[in-house]
Amino acid sequence: MPLFSRKKKPSGEAQKRLEYQLCLAKEAGADDTLDISRCELSEVPYGAFATCKVLQKKVLIIHTNNLTSLVPKSCSLLSLRTLKVLDLHDNQLVSLPPDIGQLTSLQVLNLERNLLTSLPQSIGDLAQLQMLNVKGNKLKELPDSVSGWQRLSTLDVSENSLQELPRVLAHVRTLQMLTLDASSMIYPSPDICRAGTEAIQQFLCRECGIAYYPPSQDLLPALERDEGGTAVDGVDKVVLKYLEEESEWQNKFLDYEKRKERKMQEKLEFERRLNVGQREQALLVQQLSTQKDEILQTVREEQLRLEEGLTKHQRWVERERLRLLQELKQTEQGIAARVQKLLQDNQRQKQSSEILKSLENDRIRMEQLMAITQEETENLRRREVASAMQQMLAESYKNKLLQMSYESRRQDLVSQACSSLAEMDEKFQQILAWQQLDQNRAVSQILQQIEMQKAAFEALQLKKDLMHRQIRNQIKLIETELLQLTQLELKRQELDTEMLQGVITEQRQALSYLLQQLLKEKKQREEELQQILLEMEAKSETKQENYWLIQYQRLQNQKPLSLKLQEEGLEKLLVNLLLELSAEQYLPVFAHHRLSLQVLSTMTASDLEKIGVVEAGLQRAIPRRAQEILAVAKTIPELLRTVDTEVPAGPEPSAPFEEAPSPVVPTAPPLQLGEKKSECVVCMEQETQMIFLPCGHVCCCQTCCEQLLSCPLCRKDITQRIRIFHSS
Repeated sequence: MPLFSRKKKPSGEAQKRLEYQLCLAKEAGADDTLDISRCELSEVPYGAFATCKVLQKKVLIIHTNNLTSLVPKSCSLLSLRTLKVLDLHDNQLVSLPPDIGQLTSLQVLNLERNLLTSLPQSIGDLAQLQMLNVKGNKLKELPDSVSGWQRLSTLDVSENSLQELPRVLAHVRTLQMLTLDASSMIYPSPDICRAGTEAIQQFLCRECGIAYYPPSQDLLPALERDEGGTAVDGVDKVVLKYLEEESEWQNKFLDYEKRKERKMQEKLEFERRLNVGQREQALLVQQLSTQKDEILQTVREEQLRLEEGLTKHQRWVERERLRLLQELKQTEQGIAARVQKLLQDNQRQKQSSEILKSLENDRIRMEQLMAITQEETENLRRREVASAMQQMLAESYKNKLLQMSYESRRQDLVSQACSSLAEMDEKFQQILAWQQLDQNRAVSQILQQIEMQKAAFEALQLKKDLMHRQIRNQIKLIETELLQLTQLELKRQELDTEMLQGVITEQRQALSYLLQQLLKEKKQREEELQQILLEMEAKSETKQENYWLIQYQRLQNQKPLSLKLQEEGLEKLLVNLLLELSAEQYLPVFAHHRLSLQVLSTMTASDLEKIGVVEAGLQRAIPRRAQEILAVAKTIPELLRTVDTEVPAGPEPSAPFEEAPSPVVPTAPPLQLGEKKSECVVCMEQETQMIFLPCGHVCCCQTCCEQLLSCPLCRKDITQRIRIFHSS
């Protein structure tokens, strides 16, 4: 639609008609009527106002045009003050001028089929008004100034949005015909409105507390007061002519209705002459109509029930949505608290890692100072065991072969009389030589696989390294938190809400940064361990056999001397307590701080957190279990004395290594929003397996991740991808 629309110009015929009517009105001997209807006008021309003012026109007919306003900007309504009839029906008027009351001579006003939504208050100043037609508009009420119509006899307000009549309409005593839509009225009631104009006026008079008089008693005196003449002489001839034309059309319409009613009676008479079959058919049609009404009523009732059910369901859905939003808010707050605690734990872990790093350096120095004599002794013992095993196998195999040869010889003596004894001895010696060669080759391969022994030692070193294990646990925890944050963001998008967007983004960025730092620390720690391995390989003797096998066994069985001395000083009950709670990884920490069972029973969770115990469950369980052990020891004092007199046991002989359980890292509870597994946002089939950095979103499987260059959630470029494994 254009911003500035041009006014549609009248066609050539409409322009000619307008000019002709204006010229005709100016001729000498012309009547008092100016008719410019059907001229396709969008506004009243200035010439019409000038003609009415100069020639004192009394009838202005402008119906069936495109008028949106009665008075142009350059004209004044006072130019029409001599008008007695103003016909504006079938136009597009949305309002009347506020000074319409200046037309004091106006007696007939026809505004039928326009777009009026209200009437100005000044319309009550039209004291000479006798007929007002506002049928087919959008009026919702009549102004209170209608009480000023002292001569109004006809009022038509039908086909409007009117539901109430003003109470002051009772003061219009001359009203003879009031036309309205009785079914849509509220005040007066529809029954009163259907009873006619007289019933309506009587009702309004009762409401106002005044007496009701028939319109004829007030109409004649009002007309007689007009210019001192009689009732007929007081009404202008032009007005009478217009009213007579209107009455003629009404009479014609009544005649048409009478003829229509007469035809209807003839039709009914013809229908009464129909045969019995047609009457039965009519009865059947009536029954079908009744059934149709019943079905419609049933459908209407069912529709009402469905609407009620739908309303209840919508309310339930709204309550569920509010509940989910509340749960989502609580979950996000919990995650924020856990992320904050995780950041604090990371700082504490960095502090405790320095102590662990110093202990690790002591262990490496002690390993480098180990005497080679022990290694040679163990190597010789291993050789003796291998040679003894080889000799035992050779003897057993030799005995078996001797038995077999004895049997074969006995059979040969019986059957062939030792004819093939020499040949069998040669085959036996050849088989024995081959078996001996295979055994020697297998033993040498087992004892000389240096590269495999070195790889096994490197794997065990990474496995037993406490700092590397803590970094791995923290990476797993951050991966879990990032997965839950991504699920929260996806759930919030489904609920179409923007709560805590900035908080979640900051948490995800903080976790992503922390994950990158931990990956760097993990890589740096692996490089440090690799450097230690290279130094050990450079210091090892090139001719020494099973060097890496010996180092593997030493790494399993031995600890740094300072750490062993500190751990031997711990109480046996305290060591058993940590083993019972699967917290043996904290033995070096408790030994470093020289804690006793009595001191441990009085410590709080914050005290344990300061010394490096970061698991919330262990912070509560360790003091409680220590108090229980002390309570039992009070009832059985021999228990403590027995423990004090026990000699600390030395290191056990070599046994298969079992990795100590990983530290219990506090993790966030799983997201409780429908217990729905996270799925790839691209294929919607596989579970999420990849973390995108630097944004930190966990939203794609491994297959779809290979084809992506940017994150599908935040559209940031992907600089690094990290694979995660979902625990079953």
